[in-house]
Amino acid sequence: MTIGIPKEIKNNENRVGMTPAGVFELTKNQHHVYIQKDAGFGSGFFDKDYKDAGAIILDTIEEVYAKAEMIVKVKEPIAQEYPLIKEHHVLFTYFHFASSEVLTKAMLKSKATCIAYETVEDKDGTLPLLTPMSEVAGRMAVQQGAKYLEKPIKGRGVLLGGVPGVPPGRVLVLGAGVVGIQAAKMAAGLGAHVTIMDINMKQLRYVNDVMPNHVVTEFSSEYNIRKRIKDHDLIVGGVLIKGAKAPKLITRDMLKDMRPGTVIVDVAVDQGGCIETTKPTTHEDPTYIIDDVVHYCVANMPGAVPYTSTLALTNVTLPYVLKLANKGWQKALNDDATLAKGLNIAEGKIIYKEIAEAFNWAVDAI
Repeated sequence: MTIGIPKEIKNNENRVGMTPAGVFELTKNQHHVYIQKDAGFGSGFFDKDYKDAGAIILDTIEEVYAKAEMIVKVKEPIAQEYPLIKEHHVLFTYFHFASSEVLTKAMLKSKATCIAYETVEDKDGTLPLLTPMSEVAGRMAVQQGAKYLEKPIKGRGVLLGGVPGVPPGRVLVLGAGVVGIQAAKMAAGLGAHVTIMDINMKQLRYVNDVMPNHVVTEFSSEYNIRKRIKDHDLIVGGVLIKGAKAPKLITRDMLKDMRPGTVIVDVAVDQGGCIETTKPTTHEDPTYIIDDVVHYCVANMPGAVPYTSTLALTNVTLPYVLKLANKGWQKALNDDATLAKGLNIAEGKIIYKEIAEAFNWAVDAI
């Protein structure tokens, strides 16, 4: 199979779809890999590395799409890529369709096969291709939140870890999944007082067992959220519903109950956000303020640490890329129930029902 790896063109997205080590495994299996010039530069991987691994370097994104049968990316295609995507293409990347009707319609129109990293699902319900980026984003949420709590950038002026004689900052984490647990772990490591909320008691019991005593769990309800936002300095939104829009756990009217300079980091922004006032931002312009509350809603947070993120992503995507390349997408999905859950769109039809439900559309079947 011919595999194309274009350079990511989303704002400040420095990750790349495959490391040189991944390319080496593909070429070793007799596949042809075409990668756009300087595609790995932002992640610290250079054209020579890819050439040595067996890839062919192409100058333009148009050439990559024209040559490839399967496109391996990091982020969803953006408008200038839509005309390049054809019916014969298999696209393997993060799509987050439920948050963009425009993207969904464009991929339906292309009739390309769209397999989404974020909905590949193991038997136990875990999301193996989303997990490493959720781990990165969860840890970064606290790192960024701590920074934006500083007064020069309109935060409350709170040091999360406190100092002797001064209480630590307070962090509220919504969701006890991968993002929430990693955020809680980082905040606890800084010495902050952490409250983590979820409606899944099994997860809360797990958090209670593995976290230190200054991480407390609480059942998530509107009443409890309204109570906690009044005295917490940093709020991390880490709620995920597979393939669907995130629920709005904090509404616009609730901002008035927060203290001026409170910081919200909504990691769920890729799925529409779990805060009503969330709108996607970029690393170039990451924050905005509503009712004196600082919002950090960067839609590709792991893109800020591309070396770590690209290595972590290729570690988990490569086995599936090899299956798709070795067997073709239909046989690969038929043989692997986990990978089959990743099929979102094929032959101009929506396959993953949560996407259709997000836009109140009918679900088609192959």
